[in-house]
Amino acid sequence: MKKEYRIKKNQDFQTVFKAGKSSANRQFIVYVYHREELEHFRIGLSVSKKIGNAVTRNRIKRLIRQFFLEHKEQVQIKDYVIIARKPVAEMSYEEVKKSLLHVLKVAKVLKKVPK
Repeated sequence: MKKEYRIKKNQDFQTVFKAGKSSANRQFIVYVYHREELEHFRIGLSVSKKIGNAVTRNRIKRLIRQFFLEHKEQVQIKDYVIIARKPVAEMSYEEVKKSLLHVLKVAKVLKKVPK
């Protein structure tokens, strides 16, 4: 995923946390913040050390990034901060994909893509 699609600065994370809306399910918490000047969505990832070792945390982050690459046409142009919860550590990619689709539908940020 390209750098311009990522949220890296603490100030950007704090803005999304304070001004954004949150939605959650058992596996993920998603904060969504609408910013006017964006040409594409940006995501910030947070995976706690409580979830597992570095290998596990990096795997979870890769799965989330892959989901956003596959669904970039469906995702609205906003800032997203995704926080992974403990059950994600044992999930396959298909389960992660299903769970992220669910939480993004709850947040009402998926576009309808004509087929």
